[in-house]
Amino acid sequence: MITLNDVAKKANVSKMTVSRVINHPDQVRPELRELILDVMAQLNYQPNAAARALVGRRTRVIKLTIFEDMDTTEPYYMMLLAGISNELNQHQYALQIATRNSFQNGECDGYILTGIRQTDYAWVSRLTQPVVFFGSNRQGYDYVDTDNYQAVQESTKYAVETGYTHLVFIGIAVAEPFELDRERGFREYVTTHRISAQIIRLENHSHTATAYVKAHWRNFPRNTAFVCASDRLAIGVETAIISEGGQVPTEYGVIGFDGVLLNQIATKRLTTMQQPLEAMGRAAARLLLANINHGDTPRRDQEKVIINSRLSVAESTR
Repeated sequence: MITLNDVAKKANVSKMTVSRVINHPDQVRPELRELILDVMAQLNYQPNAAARALVGRRTRVIKLTIFEDMDTTEPYYMMLLAGISNELNQHQYALQIATRNSFQNGECDGYILTGIRQTDYAWVSRLTQPVVFFGSNRQGYDYVDTDNYQAVQESTKYAVETGYTHLVFIGIAVAEPFELDRERGFREYVTTHRISAQIIRLENHSHTATAYVKAHWRNFPRNTAFVCASDRLAIGVETAIISEGGQVPTEYGVIGFDGVLLNQIATKRLTTMQQPLEAMGRAAARLLLANINHGDTPRRDQEKVIINSRLSVAESTR
């Protein structure tokens, strides 16, 4: 059986350094930490998680708690889960997925929370474990997010630069920070540049967007671009345009937001603002583990990790 001493010898470091990589990775220089992790992988060294948990009074379990309906977001979470689990595996932590109805089952060392709404903050404030949000919040909790304001500004700018003269923002009907920032990005751009525009808020379902656009088809003149707050809404808009005889992208443009699978299955592959979800998941895991390792250190200012999205141009715009 490979021991901690074997790892230390091969890596030419002390046993204490190897132990610190396992139990307090934030205290080890990144390049040295990577060297030791590589040696552990080469030797197939498996730290005794049960013993470490007992000594540190830790469960070695992180809970990803999802508070929104999975039926409207399931492709979105695939890459997020991959990023979180890949990062946790490097630090010998297990990932447990919980929902609104199961988050209190079993113990854990910390939470990554996503899909939180205003009504959920009361129970969050009662948690004693470290917490990191996936998505911005204005209650002071650490979080990882993309710059939603910047992303929609860039989408809107692209629509204008490709020649569309009337813009429609199709937003998600929730008064949450991510959505408010997306709508603000659109509103400020069209106001500053004096562009003809509309703002519409719908439930995040493709069939809802399809029904709305078909019912109000006469309100959308040719040379309109729809800037959507999700790929799901964008697919619904594109479906309506095509069913009403509109031509995509020559007469109408459609831009989505997310870039996870759904943009690839649209009739015309969606131009979309693609979120780097795997990288964002890794960042959320690293931030939470750092908070766990800080233990009882006095509370610092809110930490925000912002990772920009990028526009992926496809067939639904010029």
